[in-house]
Amino acid sequence: MCGRFSIDLSPKVMQLELDLEMFHPEVTFPPAYYPSSAIPVVIDAQRRNVEFFYWGLIPPWAKDVSIGRRMFNARSETLLEKPSFKNAFLRRRCLIPATGYYEWKTLGERKVPYYFSLNSTKAFFFAGLWEYWMDAAGNEVYSAAIITCAANMLVAQYHDRMPVILDRDHCWQWMEDRPAAELQQLLMPYDPEAMTVRMATTAK
Repeated sequence: MCGRFSIDLSPKVMQLELDLEMFHPEVTFPPAYYPSSAIPVVIDAQRRNVEFFYWGLIPPWAKDVSIGRRMFNARSETLLEKPSFKNAFLRRRCLIPATGYYEWKTLGERKVPYYFSLNSTKAFFFAGLWEYWMDAAGNEVYSAAIITCAANMLVAQYHDRMPVILDRDHCWQWMEDRPAAELQQLLMPYDPEAMTVRMATTAK
């Protein structure tokens, strides 16, 4: 799963690292993002502008936003089977920029946070889905979920799931109009030898 991630770069550096449009000059990145946070997303591969959506996917048929609190991750293997995710997978895919994410492991009587990042690049994207929802009063909410897959050999020592990570060589393919089978091929565990993990003094 992925329940906490961070961006440890300035907006300007993140823009250059991932070839994005300029962030709003007042944008700052918090120490960490949690479910229900407003997280940065990219939904247009041509404009590549960054918007901020609620982290926790809210399907169009939802009665209220509370469903999003338990839908911050979407399993890659069942995207076409789950009504909550199917239409978003086929029509509303997004990229979520990050520099790393946290996972916990029990050591003795305490849970210790570990921080996962990439060796060769500071920034990358998570594969994501987004949705649009409106309540009876006309209030609009744009929401997103991070897609997860089976853990690679490195992450499996800490958790059996991991977020789908897309580097600059593959990220924009996720946004293209491709058959579902081809899109599924992008949702694979990241190369464990290209990742690094360290014990975190705090999960921020």
